[in-house]
Amino acid sequence: MKLRYLVAATASLLVAVSTPAFAGWSGHGTAYTPHGTYNGAHYGSCSGGSCTHAGGVANPYGGIATNSGTVTRTSPGQFSNSGTATGPNGRQVQHSGDTSCAGGRCDHTGSLSGSDGHSATTSGSVTRNAPGQYSSSGTVTAANGNTTSHSASTNCAGSTCARSGTVTGADGGTVTHAGTATRVAPGVVTTGSGTTVVHGGTVTTGSTVTTVGATVAVGTAPVVVAPAPVVVAPPPAVYVPPPAPPVVYVAPPAPKTVYVAPPPKVVYVAPPPSRVVFVAPQARTLYVAPRPVYVAPAPHAAVMVPGHWVSRVWVPPHWA
Repeated sequence: MKLRYLVAATASLLVAVSTPAFAGWSGHGTAYTPHGTYNGAHYGSCSGGSCTHAGGVANPYGGIATNSGTVTRTSPGQFSNSGTATGPNGRQVQHSGDTSCAGGRCDHTGSLSGSDGHSATTSGSVTRNAPGQYSSSGTVTAANGNTTSHSASTNCAGSTCARSGTVTGADGGTVTHAGTATRVAPGVVTTGSGTTVVHGGTVTTGSTVTTVGATVAVGTAPVVVAPAPVVVAPPPAVYVPPPAPPVVYVAPPAPKTVYVAPPPKVVYVAPPPSRVVFVAPQARTLYVAPRPVYVAPAPHAAVMVPGHWVSRVWVPPHWA
């Protein structure tokens, strides 16, 4: 059922944008992602320096998004483009721009206008630095003046391409993204995020039909050339890998203010000064015994004292 709606939507776009074509191509594919399966189909043709394309993608929820437009070579290395993208909800975005390429570098400027009246301008460049190595940068400015910038680099070697980039918002917040894509078989590509894209379809140039990827049954040629304006029949039931999802910048939430207490300071507290205590010596009383001294009586002449009475006592005579 999804495929029927997708083919019908793509066919209506093809009829609307078809012009007399000398070269045309169509394709289909399926992308198996962690979010579900996406089916798509696309067609394009070129004439007189202009190429017109149309395509559609059906998401796993039944919604269908379509895109159509024209790219015109205005002079060597100079191109202009315009087109319309319609989302599953019916809203449309008109886009246009100009591209200039020289010396391995292409510069692009463009504008976008939505069905809700909002608009934006874009500018950017892609540079081939070496075989298999590319770098890109650019800006997207909204109607309110807020500008988002982006830069990326891509390196391809063998069957693998690796890409990384950074998106910076008007508030200074950044979002980084990276991924790889590897061709594991003809028409089969896997990505580092777990998506597998299976591509198959036909490329028609003049009367030559080349099958790419899975085999596609080709009945009536998809381009019928008649004297009247070219009528492009809808391609057979086909699938096309969805376009790479646009890089959406999601501003990070404002950082929370976190107070980190400073570590405690080590304070050295000097000990109180030592007190000088004077202890007065106790007075000791020393007794020095006097040395015995004998004093000899001064010599004098001996006198004879005659006997005599002292009161009632008789003292005999004696020398004195």
